[in-house]
Amino acid sequence: MRRWLAAVSITMAGVLGLAGCGGGSGGQTSDPGSSSGGKQQVEVFSWWTGPGEADGLAAMKKIFEDKNPNYTFFDAAVAGGSGDKAKALLQSKLQAGTPPDTFQGHAGAELQGYIKAGNLEDLTFLYDELKLKDVFPAQLVEQISVEGKIYSVPVNIHRSNVLWFNPKVLKDAGIAAAPKTIEEFIADLEKVKAKGKIPISVGSEWTATHLLENVLLGSLGTDAYNALFKPGADWSGPQMTKALENYAKIMSYAGDPQDDWQPAAKQVADGEAAFNIMGDWAYGYFHNPPEGGLGKTSKTDFDWAPAPGTEGTYMWLSDSFTLPKGAKNRDGAVAWLKVAASKEGQDAFNPKKGSIPARKDADQSLYTDYLADALKDWSGDKLAGSIQHGVSVSQPWLASINEAVGLFIGSKDVKGLQQALADAAKANAQ
Repeated sequence: MRRWLAAVSITMAGVLGLAGCGGGSGGQTSDPGSSSGGKQQVEVFSWWTGPGEADGLAAMKKIFEDKNPNYTFFDAAVAGGSGDKAKALLQSKLQAGTPPDTFQGHAGAELQGYIKAGNLEDLTFLYDELKLKDVFPAQLVEQISVEGKIYSVPVNIHRSNVLWFNPKVLKDAGIAAAPKTIEEFIADLEKVKAKGKIPISVGSEWTATHLLENVLLGSLGTDAYNALFKPGADWSGPQMTKALENYAKIMSYAGDPQDDWQPAAKQVADGEAAFNIMGDWAYGYFHNPPEGGLGKTSKTDFDWAPAPGTEGTYMWLSDSFTLPKGAKNRDGAVAWLKVAASKEGQDAFNPKKGSIPARKDADQSLYTDYLADALKDWSGDKLAGSIQHGVSVSQPWLASINEAVGLFIGSKDVKGLQQALADAAKANAQ
């Protein structure tokens, strides 16, 4: 388990290395913001580099360049699931006064730090011009608003609480259906272990926090989970102790940590592992053709269900783009935001990304298979905000949670984890 702790310690070194070699995945080597052949570059900063997510970004890039022949897209993506490395590099750019023209962020509490620091422009003018309040869900607009102002443009809705599984591995282990409760899940993990397969696959360090939020929701229930992020919330009580004991038990069945979420998901698709709990961006990776994914067949090579204990609740997050103050190419950034907000842009992006549109008027015929289930559940389920993906906690709070989880991976100390989480809540809840 030293690998988990080492990964935390080398993150900043990796960020510095990325900064030194350009940090992008798009193969462009010229400076962002410079002109090329009479075109101005628009630096778009994200962490979408993996199969599925990179394909979705490329689809929006094509629309952007077709609609804006005077601009060229500069891909400043930084590899690393959940964006931890990208956020660290972004912070250094903001502090240096060299922001990208636009950057990806999760809607919700994650953006509060940027807003309070004065890093972002108010985008209410764009919402008024494009009438976005009429096409975005009201609760989503509320999450990205501060004192009546709006600071980001959401491009999608993702679901965090998805249990991905290999039907054949489950059948071979004598498991008839996906587990509905935490207790059933733990029993099924033991059955898979007895058959010599990996019970649950895990990725890099952030995926451990992703798993934690799902176990908390499945153990506590929706109302108690949502209450964790309110002032005075009790992270020290017996219900939390039981939830963390469940987490420790589930983690005891985990396979060797993989480099990121994609190879962990691939272990399920390849029949090496039975289960993986990951957001629905995994669907694009499983389903997309081999040039951009694994080319697997749903219901045969992989299947899905709500994470154990969470049926009827949609743990959500939303990717969005911002307009930093001091952007070199502000007009180009606004042009990008218009594409990200558009029906055309979201319908090109989301089926490849494995997410559903933030807009209410998107073409539902494009969202089939898993995505059809997600659209249905989004409209009817209770809602819970993701921890790891920026809805429920600020970046400093998340950093404290990730540190606590990283220490737990090495120590297996449930009492220590609970105390660290309680301390983090006390220090950060507002």
